[in-house]
Amino acid sequence: MAVIDDAPSSKFHRKLLIACCGGPFLDGYVLSIIGIALVGIRTDLHIGSVAAGLIGAASLVGILFGSTIFGNLTDRIGREKMYAVDLTVLVAACALSAFVTDAWQLIVLRFILGLAIGADYPIATSLLTEFTPTKRRGFMIGVSALSWSVGASFAYMIGTAVVTLTGGYESWRYLLFSSAVLGILVVLMRRGIPESPRWLAMKGRTGEAEAILTKVYGKVVSLPGEVKSPTAVTGLAAFKAIVSGGYLKRTIMCGTLYLAQITPQYALLTFSPLILAGFGMVEGPMSLIGELVITVLFAVGCLPAIKMVETRGRRAMTVIPFALMAVPLVALWLFPGGPLWFVLLAFCFYAFISGGPNITEWIYPNELFPTEIRATAVGAAVGISRIGAATGVYLLPISLSVLGTGATMLIGALLTLAGFVVCLLWAPETKGRSLADTSMIPVVAKVPERSLARS
Repeated sequence: MAVIDDAPSSKFHRKLLIACCGGPFLDGYVLSIIGIALVGIRTDLHIGSVAAGLIGAASLVGILFGSTIFGNLTDRIGREKMYAVDLTVLVAACALSAFVTDAWQLIVLRFILGLAIGADYPIATSLLTEFTPTKRRGFMIGVSALSWSVGASFAYMIGTAVVTLTGGYESWRYLLFSSAVLGILVVLMRRGIPESPRWLAMKGRTGEAEAILTKVYGKVVSLPGEVKSPTAVTGLAAFKAIVSGGYLKRTIMCGTLYLAQITPQYALLTFSPLILAGFGMVEGPMSLIGELVITVLFAVGCLPAIKMVETRGRRAMTVIPFALMAVPLVALWLFPGGPLWFVLLAFCFYAFISGGPNITEWIYPNELFPTEIRATAVGAAVGISRIGAATGVYLLPISLSVLGTGATMLIGALLTLAGFVVCLLWAPETKGRSLADTSMIPVVAKVPERSLARS
């Protein structure tokens, strides 16, 4: 696969990157627009904190099941087959959300669109990873991660504009329907993207793989015999593979990295009005502006991280930011009654610094596992993260009302520090290495006892 690893960036890579970024963009938009819409939903549908928590968490539970189940299915039947189907389901669920009349209907639809979003993580990122040149892999996967934050920022821009122009949150149905419009555009962008030649070769379909390589890269390629042997890792065996031997440690590391970064972020983006209100900021235009600034900084923080994962490396851009991200959360725990500028500064610092883990949580699962189990591993990492994210989003309104904002921030700080410790111990460096190299488990040869004695 040197033709892929050593290829220069091309028009095809740009088209593929844009198409693959559509899924994360929609994910960020769909999961963030609900934070603004919930203010109007709570009034119109007369729901309390428990129902609001379920609405916020339903999509995350859907992502848990969608990423785990369909990630494994993607390794079995291919990336291209599911590439547009998952987002078609998302469009339908988003469109129907605009017509709900009861909280349970919205909870069900949010779960369904979560299934579709969860399926897209392993599909799109595996396809992008398997077509990307080695020297550009971190950058291109990083851009797809950035698109999540861009989608979230765009949601708050649209929400702020609608609330400002209409003078309230009564237009929440239009906000939810806007996700369907954006989804249709992404589905159209994905037309014409071929199947991954790495996956085809792994399945023994070398003729198709060679034809795609020739079409994309303009070179006649003959795959070596050892690549042409189909793999026996399918179905449940793939799940067993990611929790066996050296891959178990990698699965735990990737899952913990994802969970520790995404749980506070999702909670903040979903319930930022409630969190800021807990620190004394009244809901209204100023509150929306504060939420928008914080959300935009999640995206802005990814920009230097995208470059630095290729210069400083993946490990440095994971471990160091995690240590710094705990600082503002601890500060908010120690000084929950601080002035408003202090609260906003702390959240802005957290959002900007989180750019590193925000990028590497996408890169590591795709680089540390081989083609035959890559989508399964990505799906498992996403699934692990969504267990924490769904629990956190569900419990956040309850925690704010029972424990208070200070104690809630402490919980976030402890989770962030857990991510720091696990990544410090187990996160490897994969910068500049081929996928064959990064996904290989090093074998340490045992030295005979006699040799040890002589040495």
